[in-house]
Amino acid sequence: MRHLFLMRHAKARQATGDMSDHQRPLRRRGQRQATAMAAPLKRWGALAGEIHLSSSRRTRETLAAIDAALPSLGLRGRAHRHDALYAFDGQALLAWLRTLPDEADRVLVIGHNPALVELARWLCREAPDTLPTGGLLHLVLPDTPWSALEPHDAGLAASLVPEAASHALFQRRAPAPPKLPKADLAARLQGQLSHLHRLVRALEPGVIAGVDPEFLHQYRVNLRRSRAIGEAVLATASQSGSGKVPGLKKRLKRLKQRAQATSDLRDLDVFLESLAKAPPPLGEGALHALHDWLRALARAQHQRLCQQLRQPDYAEEMQAWQAFLDSAGFREALARLSATRIEAVLAERIAGHDRDLAGLAPEAPDEAFHNLRKTVKRIRYLAELEPKRNRDFLKGLKQRQTLLGDFQDLCTREAWLEAFAADSRDAGREACDAWRRELDAQKLSLREQIMALAPLSD
Repeated sequence: MRHLFLMRHAKARQATGDMSDHQRPLRRRGQRQATAMAAPLKRWGALAGEIHLSSSRRTRETLAAIDAALPSLGLRGRAHRHDALYAFDGQALLAWLRTLPDEADRVLVIGHNPALVELARWLCREAPDTLPTGGLLHLVLPDTPWSALEPHDAGLAASLVPEAASHALFQRRAPAPPKLPKADLAARLQGQLSHLHRLVRALEPGVIAGVDPEFLHQYRVNLRRSRAIGEAVLATASQSGSGKVPGLKKRLKRLKQRAQATSDLRDLDVFLESLAKAPPPLGEGALHALHDWLRALARAQHQRLCQQLRQPDYAEEMQAWQAFLDSAGFREALARLSATRIEAVLAERIAGHDRDLAGLAPEAPDEAFHNLRKTVKRIRYLAELEPKRNRDFLKGLKQRQTLLGDFQDLCTREAWLEAFAADSRDAGREACDAWRRELDAQKLSLREQIMALAPLSD
């Protein structure tokens, strides 16, 4: 098989004065786009073969930014510049492609639109009809001579744009929250839930791309926050005696299941990030083996999650959730809410937290501490319904949630480590046992700090 990677140059400045189109440099945004694409280009193997680019300044600076992000690869020294690739017609690009030697089985072309899109559509029925700046297409072709290329010979293996590779770039174009400074509580909550729904849908391409773990984290956060607001509506409806909110409980259960489907992958991402930031007391061989083992698990989990997100029932679920948020019944339920009722439910949850905290003991199972963490998150989400009123309370809650989150991460890390040790040789198990003892000591310290926390009602 042959692999053809088509990349459009990153965002460039418009020509001004005597500047020709050929001389247009990258904008700052373009520099960030190219940098964001470096890691996926390497991961996809696009940089392992031949690299060809247009002679224009913007394509050269695109490669320079990628090269700066991956200095050990020496990309600029390997790349070939061609005036023929400074083309805007797909047939001209195809003519150049047909001149490639047969031994070139992996080729990256950095060029221009509309030539790239026209070529991709000629080669592949599934190719998109647009390619934003910095965008990348991976086409797989049969192992036939380049000179013998025929229409629709290729299949689309993958496509990616910078805004799905970098959460920082995504944020610049993410759905903006609604501006409802004078709206009543019901309108604010309805607007917030609709905004969270839009964010979840907008984050999905980044989750599927799997390049930047922050997409997955924010996807989880927004699903959970949506569920928490919905639970607050249920809780306050029950407290006020106004009865049930038809259909809400069932939909919240589905949101919970969708968030839970991301749990293992998020935990693996956090573990891998921790290995990079603070290498554990393992030998080089054991550390490398652990890293590979975790990566393999993460890839399997990511593949499973992507399959779920691509299923028709997922899209139907998300559409049904938005329709429910817009329904008259749900708006009526929101209208029955009041700040007083929310504060009453918040007080109940704080009292429950304080009872659970007082009941903790040194011999308590880890699950008791995990349950306390979940309670704190529910309290936080509920308090955030009235952020101005609860500003100081939320500020103090953040430190408590961080402490409990650190304990959760240690427990998860210990569980993954135990599973890895079970698959390792004796030497690997010994190294893991020493690290586990260190993790146990850290957990004990966190337990003591958690048990020493003051009640939230103080």
